[in-house]
Amino acid sequence: MATRSENLQGAALMSGAMACYTINDAFLKVLSDDVPFFQLLFLRGVATTVLMFVIAKALGMFDLRMTRRDWFFAALRTLGEVGAAYCFISALFNMPIANVSAILQALPLTVTLAGAVFLREQVGWRRWLAILVGFVGVLLIVRPGVDGFNIYGIYALGAVGFVTLRDIATRGLAPGVSSMTVAWMASAGVMVFGGLGAVGTQWAPMSAWHWGLLLGSAIFIQGGYLMAVMVMRTGEIAFVTPFRYTSLLWALILGLLIFNDWPDALTMLGASIVVATGLFTLWRESRLKQAE
Repeated sequence: MATRSENLQGAALMSGAMACYTINDAFLKVLSDDVPFFQLLFLRGVATTVLMFVIAKALGMFDLRMTRRDWFFAALRTLGEVGAAYCFISALFNMPIANVSAILQALPLTVTLAGAVFLREQVGWRRWLAILVGFVGVLLIVRPGVDGFNIYGIYALGAVGFVTLRDIATRGLAPGVSSMTVAWMASAGVMVFGGLGAVGTQWAPMSAWHWGLLLGSAIFIQGGYLMAVMVMRTGEIAFVTPFRYTSLLWALILGLLIFNDWPDALTMLGASIVVATGLFTLWRESRLKQAE
C-alpha cells in the first residue's frame, strides 16, 4: 500500500499533467487564428516526437521489442490517439476551451462502459445509473437541437470515443511493454497523419511568436506525457485518478484569462453532473477492488 507522501506526490503529478495538457491546448488555440490545422498538427508532431525520442533514449525507456499481440494493441492505441487528436483539436479551434474540457470529463464513464461491453467487465446497477446520468450532463453541455448547438461539440464527443479506444487498447498491452515507447508511437502516428494532411494545405508563414507558441505547446504536452507515465507508478490509483478533473479548473481559468470565455449556467450544470458521476464511478471501482 502506498504511503501518504506517495499519494500526495501522485496527486501532484496528476495535477501537473493536467495543467500541462491544458496549457498546451491554450497554446494551440491561440495559434489556430494564424496557422492552418494540418500544418500545426504536423509541426507540433515533429517537435513532440523528437523530444519524446530523446528523453526515452536518455532514460533507457525506448524498446520496440514487442510480441505480435502487443504490436496490435500498440497500433490500435495509436489509431485512437490519431483520431482523438484530429477530433479534439478540431473542436478546440471552434469552441471555448472550457466547454471542450467539460465534455472530455466523461472519459471515466465511457471507459467503464467500454470495459463492460468489450472486455466483459462487471458493472453494477449503480455505475450503470452513473453512466446514464453522466451522459445527461454531456447533453446539457452539447445541447443538440437548440440554437447554441455547435457541430464541433460532436467532434469533442468523437475525441471522447477515440480516447476511450486508446485507453481500452492500453489495457491489452503486456505489463512489461515500455510506456514511453508506446507513447512515442502514438506521437509519431499523429505526426504522420498531420504530415499527410499538410501535403494538400496552403502553409502560412510563421513568425518568432508562432514558433515560440509551437515550441511551448510541444514542451508542455511532453511534460504532460512524462508526468502521466510517472503518476501510474506513484501512489494509489484510486487516490490519484480523481485529480484528473483539475484539467477542467485549468480550462476555466485559461479560458477566462486568455480568451475571455466563461461557460453559461447550463454548461456549468452539465459539467458538474459529469464530474460528480465520474467521481462516483471511480469511487465505486475502488471500493469493489478493495472488496476482492
